[in-house]
Amino acid sequence: MSASFKTLDELDLNGKRVLLRADLNVPLADGKVTDATRIERLVPTIREIVKHDAKVVLLSHFGRPKGKVDAQFSLEQVCEAIANETGHPVGFVATDWLDVSAAQKAIDDAPAGAVLVLENTRFHPGEEENDIELAKRMASLGDCYVNDAFSAAHRAHASTEALAHLLPAAAGLAMQAELEALESGLGKPKKPVVAIVGGAKVSSKIDLLENLVTKVDGLVIGGGMANTFLFAQGHGVGKSLCEKDLADTARRIMDKAEKANCAIILPIDAVVSWHFKAHSPTRLYGVDAIDPDGMILDMGPISIDRVNAAIDDAHTLVWNGPVGAFEMEPFDAGTVAIAKHVAKRTHDGHLVSVAGGGDTVGALAHAGVKDKLSYVSTAGGAFLEWMEGKPLPGVVALKK
Repeated sequence: MSASFKTLDELDLNGKRVLLRADLNVPLADGKVTDATRIERLVPTIREIVKHDAKVVLLSHFGRPKGKVDAQFSLEQVCEAIANETGHPVGFVATDWLDVSAAQKAIDDAPAGAVLVLENTRFHPGEEENDIELAKRMASLGDCYVNDAFSAAHRAHASTEALAHLLPAAAGLAMQAELEALESGLGKPKKPVVAIVGGAKVSSKIDLLENLVTKVDGLVIGGGMANTFLFAQGHGVGKSLCEKDLADTARRIMDKAEKANCAIILPIDAVVSWHFKAHSPTRLYGVDAIDPDGMILDMGPISIDRVNAAIDDAHTLVWNGPVGAFEMEPFDAGTVAIAKHVAKRTHDGHLVSVAGGGDTVGALAHAGVKDKLSYVSTAGGAFLEWMEGKPLPGVVALKK
């Protein structure tokens, strides 16, 4: 994949006005950014552009203003955090995206190497409609376009898709790193490949499971999702979270996996409790003998060993979703044990590990290994759609 899209070093940046699509949709509390991870990943691209005496003009959405100017969703609130992370002054330019003449003047008047943040692209309804006229107004403000927002690449919006066709365009350094990591995970991975898919519901990950069984050698299913598969195999799951109406879907996925020579790895023992709260009493059960009044809230130790053994046999791992109710002790034990094993195999050079989407980042952080895998994506929906095998409009638009 790395050869299929344009990269930053293929653009002439010298003295240019560079429209940089970022994801500045960061969490705020009392007007302050509480998690600057997405800004931190943007810093290398900003510094590379500034190094060429180019002007950085940041474009991003923020929240859901529904196509209207709304002060609570103004990107002016994130300028201080960008300045803190880059160590560079950051200016803000207000616009309603109907008339960009004031933004044009502000950009033209800015000195070489300036960093400017333009107002929320979603203040105009044409952003989410991928409106070409809005994209043309955006394009008039720059000489080239760089997309460093993989987390927004699954949306065909004016600032992520249409704009990329109107100017010389390339992926930023963070986008490039993400795409190369994903390519090593499922595009052209070193086999054998094992995937871990957890989380609460099968219904939200049917497309993901259908795609993975054709791509990987082993598929670990954990969390509440596993209960649906166990039920489909004829096991009682007590009062556990279980989508019983999807039993036929689960059986279809298992049949598809068998035809594709993909091993489905389900729990064979489970941590059961009778109350969905932290530190509630627990007992271990085999999955063929779950207490009818109990709830499965985590994998048991035999299942953990089985998953870790599959990881030992793999060269590549792709992970989406925790394997238990990791937010509550002691039901975090399975996720933490597997995460630490993945980190060790990665550290020792035996495993390429790529993770992301949903609660995965939080689970890995809880296990203390978020920075110890080969790559952890913060992209959420885009990561999940990539795992589902769907084309991402913001990436397709950057293809050579």
